[in-house]
Amino acid sequence: LVPQGLSMDASKKVDLKIIIIGALGVGKTSLLHQYVHKTFYEDYRTTLGASILTKVVAVDSTPLKMQIWDTGGQERFRSMVSTFYKGSDGCMLAFDVTDRESFEALDNWRDDFLEKVIPREQDFPMVVLGNKIDLSDRQVPRETASAWCKEKDIPYFEVSAKNNINVAEAFETLAKQALSTYKGIFESYLTDSIKLTPNDKPKQSCC
Repeated sequence: LVPQGLSMDASKKVDLKIIIIGALGVGKTSLLHQYVHKTFYEDYRTTLGASILTKVVAVDSTPLKMQIWDTGGQERFRSMVSTFYKGSDGCMLAFDVTDRESFEALDNWRDDFLEKVIPREQDFPMVVLGNKIDLSDRQVPRETASAWCKEKDIPYFEVSAKNNINVAEAFETLAKQALSTYKGIFESYLTDSIKLTPNDKPKQSCC
């Protein structure tokens, strides 16, 4: 069988599942709406479970349909949210630069995600977003967040959902990473198929 989401026709549009995770109130929904709809979403109702928005983009001349999953950050939803990780092609970790606790929670979110996305290696397509850089009461210095990301080899973006700073760049970087991984899986699948073919005897047709 072809791995889930892979098409034998490489010229067709590629579907990628991207998931945004992070603590409550860091602006995940706002980031998603800014990227997809170019609007600042200022409705502060908590996301219950997950909601999904879709955006079609072209990366390296490949049309991508990004299915982006916005997840709830409340602790009581954690076990529910982790059920949405399955089948993800890329992960966006978000925190609020004015909320130290949301940054300190990144380790737990990342570990929980990698633990449940099996079988995947540690270099899973991932980016980190430090949101709300438009606010003045910053608690997490850029250097601190950059050092955490550098240690784990994850691209870091300072963003503002409100002022639309670096939002598209962050999503596009993750899309490129995810596409590259996707192509690698696809190519290894085709290689394995070719290796298996010589051993398969043609079936005898009946009548």
